[in-house]
Amino acid sequence: MSAVIDVLDACKGEGRPALIGYLPVGYPDVERSARAMVAMVEAGVDVVEVGLPYSDPVLDGPVIQEAAEAALQRGTRISDVFVAVRAVADAGAPAVVMSYYNPLLQYGLERFAADLAAAGGSGVILPDLTPDVADEWLAAAASHHLDSTFLVAPSSTQERIHMTVSRNTGFLYAASLMGVTGERGSVGSQAERVVRDARAAGASHVCVGLGVATGDQAAEVARYADGVIVGSALVRALLDHEDEEAALAALRAKTTELANGVRSAR
Repeated sequence: MSAVIDVLDACKGEGRPALIGYLPVGYPDVERSARAMVAMVEAGVDVVEVGLPYSDPVLDGPVIQEAAEAALQRGTRISDVFVAVRAVADAGAPAVVMSYYNPLLQYGLERFAADLAAAGGSGVILPDLTPDVADEWLAAAASHHLDSTFLVAPSSTQERIHMTVSRNTGFLYAASLMGVTGERGSVGSQAERVVRDARAAGASHVCVGLGVATGDQAAEVARYADGVIVGSALVRALLDHEDEEAALAALRAKTTELANGVRSAR
C-alpha cells in the first residue's frame, strides 16, 4: 500500500473522498509555489499534485498553461519539482508529480524515480503515457515503490479500461469529460459512468478530475468518487494576486470551500 492509498482509505473511513489539489512548481517562483502547496495542505487538501511545467501540455487548459509558461520563462527546472515534493511531504501530505512523459525521459527514468522517492514523493501521474507502452517507466517506479497513475476517459472502451486498471498502481485518474483542464459550469454527466466502469474493471480507488471548480461541484463528484481532483480553480487564486499574502489567502479560501464541499457530500 502506498501513502496515497493510505490517505484515500483514511478519508473513506471518515465517510468522504479525498481532496486532491494541483499546483505547478515554479509559479510565481519555486519557493513561493512550495509555500502555496503547503498552504493547501493546511487548508484541507489531502493529497497534492505537484505539476511539472512543460512546453507542450496537451491536457492543460489556459489557466494552468499561463502559470506553467511563466514558470518556464523564469527558469524552472525538472529538479525543482523535488523541492516542492519535499515541502509537501514535510507538511504531512502525500505528493504525486503530474508530468508529461518527455521531461522524465530527458531527466532519465531511473534517475527521476530515485530522486522523487528520495524527496518523499509517492508517485507520478502520466497523462500522455499509455500503460501498454509504459514498461520502462513502470519498472523504474516499482523499483522505488512509486505509484504510477494512468488516465481513463469517457471515450475509453471497456477493453482499454480493463488494460489500464491492470497496469495502474495507486489511484486511477478518471477524466470527467473530453477536453483540457479548466473551470466549467458543470462537471459533466459522464463522470459517474467512467467511475462505475473503472470499478467494474477492478479499480479500487478512482479519483475524478477536470472541470471541478466550486464547492458544489466538489460535493457532486464526492458522491461517487474516491477522490476529487482540482487544479485550475486553485491555480487561478495565485494568478489573480501578485502579492503573496493575498494569493495565499485566496488559495486557502478556495481550498476551504472545496474541502467543505467534499466533506458535506456524504
